[in-house]
This record gives sequence, structure tokens and C-alpha cells, in this order.
Amino acid sequence: MGRVVGCKELLALVAADRARGLTLALANGCFDLIHVGHVRYLAGAAAEADRLVVAVNDDRSVAALKGEGRPILAAGERAEMVAAFGMVDYVVVFSAPTVAELLETLQPDVHCKGTDYTVDTVPERAVVQAYGGRTAIVGDPKDHSTRDLIRMAARSLDPRRGSTPDSQ
Repeated sequence: MGRVVGCKELLALVAADRARGLTLALANGCFDLIHVGHVRYLAGAAAEADRLVVAVNDDRSVAALKGEGRPILAAGERAEMVAAFGMVDYVVVFSAPTVAELLETLQPDVHCKGTDYTVDTVPERAVVQAYGGRTAIVGDPKDHSTRDLIRMAARSLDPRRGSTPDSQ
């Protein structure tokens, strides 16, 4: 099980891991409602290095990225859920619009992004290249999304459909 840490503690942990010769991968995202696509993305990212750091967007950045009504869960709760996965070592909440600043600070060996990107379309690719890291595309095809889960849940609760949580 991983640990939710602040940036200062993360830097100390990563320094100790590096001193032991361990490699570091960084994955990031909103992780608003955990689904199988997230699990496969994190598993793929963990396979890229000895340690996996997951950067979770704070509430304000999720709202800016995803729109009204998001996030569903608060950043601390999302971080705690991500940390519960065995393949995750450290989780940190970040507030910037992109993970570029964290990449510059940590300089992970590998920056992992999901299959909705290609190596050439990852926004932070130049940052990673500048310090000598690499970018990896991991996970399964983008067939799962929190937005779709929200829509499915809303439809299943629609009384016009004759289905409510109490009737199931």
C-alpha cells in the first residue's frame, strides 16, 4: 500500500530510493471515480520502474479540467484511494494546471501517460526530454471514463426508467 505524502516528504523519499539505485516512474491524473481503466493505467506505469509516484490533481484543477460538478470526491479522498493500490508507492496532490513543475522537481526516469496520448502529444514531453527522462504510454485503450460512469449512474437513477436504488 502506498503513502499519501506532501512534496517535501516526497523529495526525501525519492532521494533515499535513488540512493539505493531504484528507478522512478510518475503517473498523474484526476482519479475522480476509480474504474478499471485507472487500475490498468497504474499497473502499466508501475511496470516501468522500481517506484511509482502518482500525482493527483487538486480539486480546483479538476474543476478547471472537467467542468461544473467535478470533482465528485475531494482530493484527499482520491489520493487515499489511489494510495490503496499495491502497485503505488507514493501519492502527492498537486495544484498546477499540468504536472510539468513536479516533473522538473522530481525528474523521474519515466513519465507515464494514458493511451489517449501518444509520446509526441504528451504536453510535458519537452520537460521530460530536457532532463534526460523518457515518456511511456501505458494502460489499456481509453474505453473507460469517469464521465461515462456518471452518465450511467444518472440514467440508472432516473425515475422515468422505472429503476431506483431501492428497487434494485
